[in-house]
Amino acid sequence: MRFLGSIATLLAAAGTVSAASSWGFADATVSISSKQGSDVLKKLSAKAALSDALELGTGGVLKVSLTAQENGKAARPHQASVVLREEDTGLEVTFPLKVRQSGKGVVDIPYKELPLQHVTSEKPLHASIVIGSFGTAKGLVAPLFDLEVKHDASAAVPKYEKPLRYGKLPEIRHSPPEEKKTPPKVFSLFFLLAVLATVPALFIGWLVLGANVSHLPTALAAAPVSHIAFWASLLAMEGSFVLFYRNWKLLELLPVALGLGVAIWLSGVKALGEVQRRRLAGER
Repeated sequence: MRFLGSIATLLAAAGTVSAASSWGFADATVSISSKQGSDVLKKLSAKAALSDALELGTGGVLKVSLTAQENGKAARPHQASVVLREEDTGLEVTFPLKVRQSGKGVVDIPYKELPLQHVTSEKPLHASIVIGSFGTAKGLVAPLFDLEVKHDASAAVPKYEKPLRYGKLPEIRHSPPEEKKTPPKVFSLFFLLAVLATVPALFIGWLVLGANVSHLPTALAAAPVSHIAFWASLLAMEGSFVLFYRNWKLLELLPVALGLGVAIWLSGVKALGEVQRRRLAGER
């Protein structure tokens, strides 16, 4: 029983040691070099972030160096990165460290490699370290410092433009163009009266030139269908043009005009043949 109790104690102790295994870092520093030559160097700790925010100006370079440790011993993790997070948008950018077998790692973050959302942020960026690897050792996620991005007064401040996203777009409603309207009624009435005014002039001209209306019964008796169909087709053709002027479409007019044209040609041949026979007989 004592032997079994000893084994249980050893297993519990081994589990406690395994659970306590974790990643960390030592000898960590952050430095900022600028064009003005005013370099900044600060020491970093996994226990607490820097109290004062660092400033990164245009053309500057931020450098983080450290020695990764597993259970207090230098080791090379599978993953080690510095993460910069923008507070308003929550946008995070990861900058991986170049880590050697000795556990020493370094990363350079130039101003020009920061995304536009970070450059134009009015609030400080939050920098944190992420270290982890395969195995049972617990990974590390710890805040390091806050970073304020400063702009050169002589340089134009970049503006953020929303990128093109493929997604649902507003509905497009196609409205056909308005149909052509008829001319004003004043012009239509004017030309209508002008055409109607020629009708009396036509009859007067027939009388002056000696048109013989008394032969009308003879013509209708000789070819009644031809004469009636001829004049009716002419009037129907004029009526189709009136309908086209008012509300008909071109495709509605064309078949009607084609049919009336054939009727005018067939009836007109016989009607004019009857007139020719009377002319040859000396009648008018």
